[in-house]
Amino acid sequence: MTNLEALLVLQHVPNLGDQSIKKLISVVGSAYGVLREKKSNLLKVEGIGGAKVQSINEKKHLIAVEKELRFMDVNAIKCTTYLDKDYPEYLKQCTDGPVSFFSTGKINLLNKRIISIVGTRKISSYGKQFCNQLITDLVPFDPVIISGFAYGVDITAHKAAFKNKLQTIACLGHGFNQIYPKSHKQYMNSMEQHGGFITDFWSDAKFVPQNFLRRNRIIAGISQATIVIESADKGGSLVTAQIANSYNRDVFALPGRVTDSMSTGCNMLLKTQQAHVITSVADLVYLLNWDADIKKRKTIQPQLFLDFSIEEQEVIAFLQKNPKSHLDMIAIACNIPTYKVASLLLNLELQQVINPLPGKIFELV
Repeated sequence: MTNLEALLVLQHVPNLGDQSIKKLISVVGSAYGVLREKKSNLLKVEGIGGAKVQSINEKKHLIAVEKELRFMDVNAIKCTTYLDKDYPEYLKQCTDGPVSFFSTGKINLLNKRIISIVGTRKISSYGKQFCNQLITDLVPFDPVIISGFAYGVDITAHKAAFKNKLQTIACLGHGFNQIYPKSHKQYMNSMEQHGGFITDFWSDAKFVPQNFLRRNRIIAGISQATIVIESADKGGSLVTAQIANSYNRDVFALPGRVTDSMSTGCNMLLKTQQAHVITSVADLVYLLNWDADIKKRKTIQPQLFLDFSIEEQEVIAFLQKNPKSHLDMIAIACNIPTYKVASLLLNLELQQVINPLPGKIFELV
């Protein structure tokens, strides 16, 4: 049995949630080890009661996993676990983040700016115009747009993203054996060409309204910030905003007229200081400090190979091809004495061209 199979077995056990599985694996060392461990030892783990491990070795879990793996193979579905290198960094910071999730499409979240956009299913022309303009204005920052593939704000955000050739990902509240809403099947190909779909629900999971509340933790957790574009005084987008706040993430809300029912939720978030005001892309960029990153790139990149000595240019060129390199490696590759490379690196650091890392490791800014 592979560790992936073992992890899925644990995920299939009733009452054994994401946090409990992570705790057991951290104590025992691996998912496979948990399955082989004596129940008496598992019960010694804090917060793990008898009900959680009672059926852990029942054969039905392995049968269910084998069925799911076949479904994944037939439908080209990938499973990513929280132990994998490509597991989303922000999601890894959430204690209740899924131990694994399934995905399709062309998803790449490494070293990416990621924002979630949520809101009402009854989007107004005001909300639609703002959403489209916001995503158009975000193009220079190349963010990944996360949403829920539902009516209204969700599908507006997804469509605006692939219109602007930005990566966009739909987080689903069901397994890949279906799609909801059915009318959005027409967008599936475009979604998978410009990003894809993720879900932590198995293909045999029952389709119930509570699933959408559970998936909201992924929408809130996978991103750096959550933007609410129109919401009534109750609804899933407000729950997503609350979850994002609990993760200590930035939340933004589009203000609206007090007479508009679909602005009530956003205005409440602003009134209670649960969200920042967003009226344009500048608000988002400023509060997330993206403008500083862009300014650095714009000022440093044109200078490369113009204002530096030949030896400094060689060091910069090497680091462009070999990020996070050791001092000695740079010296050998550039054929420059180590003492001189150290001096060059210090000079480049003072000019904010490189960052020093522990262990005499260096990278470009």
